[in-house]
Amino acid sequence: MEIIIVNETENEMAQTYADDFARIGRRACEILHKDKPYVMSVVFVTPEKIHEINRDYRQIDRPTDVISFALQDDSSNILIEEEEEELGDIFINVQAVADQAKEYGHSQRREACFLFCHGLLHLFGYDHMTEEEEKVMFGLQDEILDEVVAR
Repeated sequence: MEIIIVNETENEMAQTYADDFARIGRRACEILHKDKPYVMSVVFVTPEKIHEINRDYRQIDRPTDVISFALQDDSSNILIEEEEEELGDIFINVQAVADQAKEYGHSQRREACFLFCHGLLHLFGYDHMTEEEEKVMFGLQDEILDEVVAR
């Protein structure tokens, strides 16, 4: 899996998680039985930027911690067959990484990896709109993450 990391903030943490994200991607593909070569982007953004994205694309007028845009959800996005399958983009709020790590009593590394894993599962089509979907998705998050980064 190719993961393109873009840092649109002044926070220097973005590149520090590249190896962890690659491990999470490999682990997710293994558990989900996904064997194609995938490519995706992870964009680290400010609370203001993710608020804008959330408002403009989801009609929710507040910042959030992570937003995923899965290209596979819309078949009109697939124009030509390529060697790698484009999954989409994950936007991570850098302030939420720090705030939620403190709130949940774990490292910023764990929180950044959690948000990436959560977004990746959305790109693969998982959701948590119902209790059953939430149980499946959150169970997968734990199974994938616990081997990569300690709680």
